[in-house]
Amino acid sequence: MKRLIFLFFLIAVPAHADMRHKITTSAQISLDSAYSSATRIGTTYSVTGNNITPSTTVGGTTTSGAIGGLTADSLTAGVPALVDTDFAITTAGSAYSMTESLTVGDAVQSATTVTGSGGVSGGTITSLSSGVHTCAGTMGAGSSCTAQTVIESVVD
Repeated sequence: MKRLIFLFFLIAVPAHADMRHKITTSAQISLDSAYSSATRIGTTYSVTGNNITPSTTVGGTTTSGAIGGLTADSLTAGVPALVDTDFAITTAGSAYSMTESLTVGDAVQSATTVTGSGGVSGGTITSLSSGVHTCAGTMGAGSSCTAQTVIESVVD
């Protein structure tokens, strides 16, 4: 009988089981630095009217029936120069109306100085062995902290 048990152990097929256990921990801090944003407006000029005759004088020459406007011949920090319009009433004693509008655009800045905070001082992530993560620090606007732990156990 002892020989039979010994023989049984020799010919027994071993059992196989695939087992996998994985723990993944990750953490990330994103810091946005201070920045500035600006939207420039363009320069516009318009003239409307009734019973008026416009004229312009450029370089000593007067042109009747012409309106002034913007000229790219003379730019100052990206803003075009204005050619003035002169107005005269066409029929004296009659009603007239005239509207002239000018919007001067923003000049192109050569440099911009940004002050203030926007997450520039940083943050700290603390990961405990229990899988708990904490984010701390003086992270500014737009900054974020993401932390996660994934535990996977598979037995086949």
